Amino acid sequence: MNSPIRRLSFVVAFLFASLLVSTTMIQFVYAKDLNARPDNRRTLLSSYARERGQILVGDTAIAKSVPADNDYKWLRTYPLGAGYAHVTGYYSFYGAGGGLEQAENGLLSGSSDKLAFRRVSDFFTGRKTSGASLELTLDDRVQQAAIEALDGRKGAAVALNPSTGEILAMVSNPSYNPATLSGHDLGKVDAAYKALNGDEDKPLVNRTISGDLYPPGSTFKIVTAAAALSSGRFAPDSVLPGPAALDLPQTTTDLPNIGDRACGDNDRVTFLRAMEISCNSAFGFLGLELGADALRDQAAKFGVGDQLSVPMRVTPSSVPAELNEPQLAQSAVGQYDVRVTPLQVAMFSAGVANRGTVMKPHLVRSVLSSDLSVIERSEPEELSEAVTPEVAAQLTEMMEAVVENGSGEPAQVDGVRVAGKTGTAETDGVSRAHAWFTGFAPADDPQIAVAVVVENGGDPDSEARGGGAVGGPIAKAMIEAGLQR
Repeated sequence: MNSPIRRLSFVVAFLFASLLVSTTMIQFVYAKDLNARPDNRRTLLSSYARERGQILVGDTAIAKSVPADNDYKWLRTYPLGAGYAHVTGYYSFYGAGGGLEQAENGLLSGSSDKLAFRRVSDFFTGRKTSGASLELTLDDRVQQAAIEALDGRKGAAVALNPSTGEILAMVSNPSYNPATLSGHDLGKVDAAYKALNGDEDKPLVNRTISGDLYPPGSTFKIVTAAAALSSGRFAPDSVLPGPAALDLPQTTTDLPNIGDRACGDNDRVTFLRAMEISCNSAFGFLGLELGADALRDQAAKFGVGDQLSVPMRVTPSSVPAELNEPQLAQSAVGQYDVRVTPLQVAMFSAGVANRGTVMKPHLVRSVLSSDLSVIERSEPEELSEAVTPEVAAQLTEMMEAVVENGSGEPAQVDGVRVAGKTGTAETDGVSRAHAWFTGFAPADDPQIAVAVVVENGGDPDSEARGGGAVGGPIAKAMIEAGLQR
């Protein structure tokens, strides 16, 4: 064989070998990843041939598949529409988007490794394979109370069971109707998605756990108070400086109180009273006394900075890594660059309510087969010990005072001891402040912890438009609904 033919044969052999290797890689090594790609139309068409599992709140399906009289076989529907949109997400020909549809797509579609045995069983028994269903921890009464009390205002509301971490409500406004994205008319689906994605109010964003995080305002004083009490240097009856404005070091800027008023006679105030009336100057002083490391460490014990999934991914809350003294004082009252999700703020209250132990929040109670038998059940899981039971009791006393005699009075519930904290968080210096309320009840036997934020709904210079006045009634409605469970 002459040299040119020999070289050509080597090239041809190399090309055949390359083709064999690449085919093997695609069929065996990359097959799972390729099948999982959201833009893989063959996989999506195949998935439409299988009934997708339900998403259940109690006995009510908030997402289910119904037979379709076309090539797609099944149509995904959302009977309760916008009320649960950020919980369910949506499932369309373009794949799963947001919420549980995306986070638990493997289970709902039936492709999860957890369902492998059931798929084998279906093969041998001739049973039609379908996806698993998800039973959620949500309480429809609390969810509906939050929706009605928010009354269309931009913001979010979350409720937790403090002792288990179960999410009882998850509401984000503005919302959308997932059915507009799950239809089989691709032209209408495209138009709906473009409209939602281009909306400046970002209705597709779940504000309870993601998006542009919020400054927590004075709800962060729960963390500052926890750090102060845990240090052993302060008690609820400790007397603190409470001038009309705290003179900050290293700057000509000061830290004022609402209304530019002193918090007590002779510019002095007890720690408990400072919490009760949300005294900025006293808490700024505490921040400077404790130091940045103590504040960050205490925040971390409540879950700030943790990578959580519920099972949707939660954007981590944060306290800045570097703080000079003015920034530290501002951070101690929940301003500067402290950023949180409403879920994280609910975890502040839930941790105090649960005698100092923060439970890992979760949304799925159990995974069910097509006959609704239990495949997997979630168990309560401790996330961290934020404070000791003794400090938690002190914080509870102080938070009760906020609702009984202070800025949180609008959250009072007849015959129930409510513990809470208000917040009015300044944003960009131009827009109105965010109005916050967080708390739990009953204070002596906690069953529910809540957090509410109304975007640009508060006024830091007005008690009548502060976090308690705006967020308190929403929290009250959720607490009352939760205590009916």
